[in-house]
Amino acid sequence: MSTVTLDSPAHAALAPTLSERLRDPAYQAFLLLRIGFTVAPILFGLDKFFNVLVDWEVYLAPWINDILPGSATTAMHLVGIVEILAGVFVALKPRYGAYVVAAWLGGIIVNLLTYSGYYDIALRDFGLLLAALTLGRLASKYDAPGWSVGI
Repeated sequence: MSTVTLDSPAHAALAPTLSERLRDPAYQAFLLLRIGFTVAPILFGLDKFFNVLVDWEVYLAPWINDILPGSATTAMHLVGIVEILAGVFVALKPRYGAYVVAAWLGGIIVNLLTYSGYYDIALRDFGLLLAALTLGRLASKYDAPGWSVGI
């Protein structure tokens, strides 16, 4: 009895073309989430250095600021670097990067829930966390394991 392996010619003939994949609603959702979780963290991470969108330091819970070395500005610069790297990670390997973003959002939610007045933003970030987890699940189907990068 023969079996078909993933790298066999028979499997390649069965693999959908890019055109066929782009018509698949689940693949479209995967691409939208991948683009969103690439672009948003990179842009928000860059803004931690320029404060064009908002003064990010106001969102840092005092207890977190107390345990971090340096100022709130330094903390936001570190946050920005992590966010930029997370966005790049999602672009390169959403199968793994989505879960890094989800964990990062979990940390942001904890920060916001422990700082009165930002519960609405914590709720929004919870929705983003669910979307990042959804990207991770979709990536388990559309992004091959390992480190080959593809669309």
